[in-house]
Amino acid sequence: MSHSVPYRRLDKNDAAVLLVDHQTGLCNLVRDFSPDEFKNIVLALADSAKYFKLPTILTTSFENGPNGPLVPELKELFPDAPYIARPGNINAWDNEDFVKAVKATGKKQLIIAGVVTEVCVAFPALSAREEGYEVFVVTDASGTFNQTTRDAAWLRMQAAGVHLMTWFGMACELHRDWRNDIDGLAALFSNHIPAYRNLMNSHGAKR
Repeated sequence: MSHSVPYRRLDKNDAAVLLVDHQTGLCNLVRDFSPDEFKNIVLALADSAKYFKLPTILTTSFENGPNGPLVPELKELFPDAPYIARPGNINAWDNEDFVKAVKATGKKQLIIAGVVTEVCVAFPALSAREEGYEVFVVTDASGTFNQTTRDAAWLRMQAAGVHLMTWFGMACELHRDWRNDIDGLAALFSNHIPAYRNLMNSHGAKR
């Protein structure tokens, strides 16, 4: 039996971004993407959050241990964002300060990405769904050990009504219409997608 979830569009006026445990130690566990590819996509998501002026929350887990500190580029991109260093909570939603920060945004759509997918992403995504939030997981900005663990996490989240997206699809859905800002969106894409940079260079050469 098919259980379809209604199409819900992301709304830049009602969305917040949660970057969960993109830490220097944990990123070494990511094997479903190459290191360079994964870092580029995480930064693409972060740049998208800044471009669309989405409230963004950063959180880490046990950063004084082997998980390590937050990837420094994220802290540099969001120097004034709420930064929740969880002392031990594996599920970010179990941390009172994190949940308070999420609720303080006033947004009902949560865009989540993190490391690793079946734990640091899935646990808060499922918890947020349980509390009535619309949850959108950015699949290519979330990484884990291998395809098997990734697919198991995706299936579990989908069954709970979590929407799975890529950063490119997320950005397009938030933007709605190229005419809103052609140059700005093209620059965002060109900075993170080499093929798109080639496309724009080709387009520019025709002018």
